[in-house]
Amino acid sequence: LVSVCMHPTDVLAKVDPLNKRQEARFVDTKILTRKTSTIEEIYGDLDVGEEGLTFSEQGGIDFQLITVLLPGGEEVPFVFSSKALVAEADADAITTSTDFAGTYRVPSYRTSNFLDPKGRGLTTGYGSAVGLVPAGDDEELDRENTKRYVEGQGSMSLSITRVDGETGEFVGRFTALQTSDTDMGSKDPIDLQVSGQLYGRVEQA
Repeated sequence: LVSVCMHPTDVLAKVDPLNKRQEARFVDTKILTRKTSTIEEIYGDLDVGEEGLTFSEQGGIDFQLITVLLPGGEEVPFVFSSKALVAEADADAITTSTDFAGTYRVPSYRTSNFLDPKGRGLTTGYGSAVGLVPAGDDEELDRENTKRYVEGQGSMSLSITRVDGETGEFVGRFTALQTSDTDMGSKDPIDLQVSGQLYGRVEQA
């Protein structure tokens, strides 16, 4: 597969309700980085086996940094990705009834050289906030002071709805389940559901 493009149109976030007797539920959010939310030019191997099709992502512009706005005004950043996606389908060809499902890698929103506003980082910077050095080992500050490179794993489904047999192009919808950024381990992640438009092309070997 080549020229695979995924354009998010909807992001749902799982939030805790104000009423403690209710269960957490997914709510609509607003995408603030709409012009830079699409992952595109993704390519990979499409193998046909006894159990069906397997798509293994190899590269492309396969991640984007996205920020969404929750109903209460909180901004939630996350990395939308298809890195190392391995998706399988119970079919022997891509048709309008083909559905892929698999898992992918979600890289950290921050890299190891990032410094927070207080100068704390993973490979450089202070070990604790300036002015709070004596309390650097305080349990409440430990999550903020101890930076970690945290990767996650997401699950994704690809549903094909239209196929052009002459050009090999196809379109459809995707749905991905993953978590938000943890600010290098200092915050609890939020469960997200990302869905949108899918495009790609089957290239003959």
